[in-house]
Amino acid sequence: MGAMGAMGAMGSMGVSGGQWGQWGSSGSSGVIGGNGGQWGQWGQWGQWGQWGQWGAMGSLGVNRVNGGQGGHWGAGQWPRGSQPPPRHLSGLGPQCPHPLCPFSVPNVPNPPMSPSVPNVPNVPNVPNPPMSPMSPQCPQCPQCPQPPQCPPMSPMPPMSPMSPTPQCPPVSPMSPMSPTPQSPPMSPMSPMPPIPPNVPNVPQCPQCPPMSPVSPMSPQCPRCPLRQIRIRLRGLRSGGSWRSLEDACGRRSRYVVRHWQSDAFFREQFLSGVNPVLSRCLPPTSRGAWGWPSLGTGTSLQREMEAGRLFLADYALLEGLPTGTIGGRPQFVAAPLCLLWLSPRGRLLPVAIQLSQRPGPGSPIFVPGGPGWALAMLWVRGAHFVLHEMVPHLLHGHFLCEAFAVATQRLPAAHPVHQLLLPHVRFTFHINILARETLLNPGGIIDQATSVGREGTLALVARATAALTFRELCVPDDVADRGVGDIPGYHYRDDAMDIWGAIRCYVEGIVALFYAADEEVAEDEELQEWVGEIFTYGVLGNEKSGFPSKLCSRPELVKFLTMIIFCCSARHAAVNSGQYDYAAWMPNTPGTLQRPPPASAAEATEELLVATLPSPEATGALLALLSVVSYEGGEPVRHLGTDLLSGAAPRSLLAAFRARLAEISERIRARNAELELPYPYLEPTCVTESISI
Repeated sequence: MGAMGAMGAMGSMGVSGGQWGQWGSSGSSGVIGGNGGQWGQWGQWGQWGQWGQWGAMGSLGVNRVNGGQGGHWGAGQWPRGSQPPPRHLSGLGPQCPHPLCPFSVPNVPNPPMSPSVPNVPNVPNVPNPPMSPMSPQCPQCPQCPQPPQCPPMSPMPPMSPMSPTPQCPPVSPMSPMSPTPQSPPMSPMSPMPPIPPNVPNVPQCPQCPPMSPVSPMSPQCPRCPLRQIRIRLRGLRSGGSWRSLEDACGRRSRYVVRHWQSDAFFREQFLSGVNPVLSRCLPPTSRGAWGWPSLGTGTSLQREMEAGRLFLADYALLEGLPTGTIGGRPQFVAAPLCLLWLSPRGRLLPVAIQLSQRPGPGSPIFVPGGPGWALAMLWVRGAHFVLHEMVPHLLHGHFLCEAFAVATQRLPAAHPVHQLLLPHVRFTFHINILARETLLNPGGIIDQATSVGREGTLALVARATAALTFRELCVPDDVADRGVGDIPGYHYRDDAMDIWGAIRCYVEGIVALFYAADEEVAEDEELQEWVGEIFTYGVLGNEKSGFPSKLCSRPELVKFLTMIIFCCSARHAAVNSGQYDYAAWMPNTPGTLQRPPPASAAEATEELLVATLPSPEATGALLALLSVVSYEGGEPVRHLGTDLLSGAAPRSLLAAFRARLAEISERIRARNAELELPYPYLEPTCVTESISI
């Protein structure tokens, strides 16, 4: 035998006249009726042609190989072009009666091998000596040549256990292995240094251990909501931990640091900030209480109101909201009124701030340049943040779009409205579940970083839901109702109107493809159930909201679908993408305030302003949250201009829609290139088609 591979059991008797080469790996093999000839290598046959290499085989049997027919070898056949076996292997005639002859019936198995000595644990075995060839010859069989060519096989000697090496102590079968003398004993692990106390002026997580001055600012506590957000919203781009205020600021944030106390930047955030909402001014409750040093001579309140040049930012929804505590300290929020004036030169200027809804001795009015003006602007910015987060962002964005998503998912998958809207609602469920688990849960980020906390947030959302109207979600109606169509430099209005128009044209084409007349819209039962569900669960069946409970014409359907697509894409981008830009410098957008509003202008000192600012813990929690939600993920995100509708006509409409969006992008980029503070949040390539963060 040559070199044998790994074999289970091998019985081969009476094969003569050749050499056995290398065996592959076999489970068991029996060769019956072979004689004469020269065998090359098993795996490659010599004169018999190439049989290829044997891989691992389960069992192998060749019975009565004759003539040119090779029969079957395992699962294969004689290869084409190979030589047939020698003629003397065919026609063997009667079987030999000798019990040791390989041609006898039945074959006699090899004698059993001697048992080996049991292994000693952890001691390697001594390899067995080579086996004698397995070729006993039959003295009576005429088929077997005489004399025998190989001696009989000798039994294998018993295996002796390996003696231990001089370097190691002897190992008993049941004792554990002891270390070698060359290996020194392990030294006990040194204790960890104690955690240093809190570092002043560094945001700390209230649920995490105190951080050292050089430790990263991302909390390591496994229960910390901030850490859970960063883990579960993986894929978000990050530049690492912040180690200074400079690291925490981007380009627009640095602009905020330089200009946050200026009147021009204060009014700019009403036009192009993260909550660009203004209303046409209504007559104040007490006209004589306002001061007008910024109006100049020859003007009057009544005349400016009649001319449509007075605007009011009203935070009445915040009045009387419950507030929470952070670190054991009560938090505060105001419901201010901020009056702005559009000058003849087209500049919008703040002219007065009142920190409550009702004037009186404890509700002073602050004017630019007067005492406490910086503190009054701080209170307005704090109210602006709370109202923005809970109403335009949370309610109008996430919660209302969830109602759109649930109703759309209930439509049949083949319905054109389902196919049109599905790309715009596909991520809503996931992000809203995360918000409920990490932001709105008891003790979550809302409780840690905002003045109203979870209880105040739910109360505010309930108020805003009752006051919600269909028209305020439709951009052309909203601009007309608020009377802001002619304010110069209102970038949100300009970009939103362009995107709304592009979406409307696209939706009009899609609706015309599937609904030939108004009657088909009214008779679509699945469509009517869809809009009815949104009316019932989205706005709680409030008929004063103006939301339709049924759709009777194609224009009504077009407007409703346009509103949904805009809210799920562009509107959310406008109120979400710039949050960190304007809030990274905390005094510009405080999430909470620690002192009550001043009862008089004399109390509004710089010391009170500093004491009113949020705590480092609340600031750190808010910045960590906004740094996550203000950026897109690292994974590719599809942008506005995609759908699931197939066919030549829908594809043509989609191509026209994308072309129009490209024109809008070009216009916005050209405008932003000339602005000191660009407004990029509604540039179509920055607008995701669904609420994904």
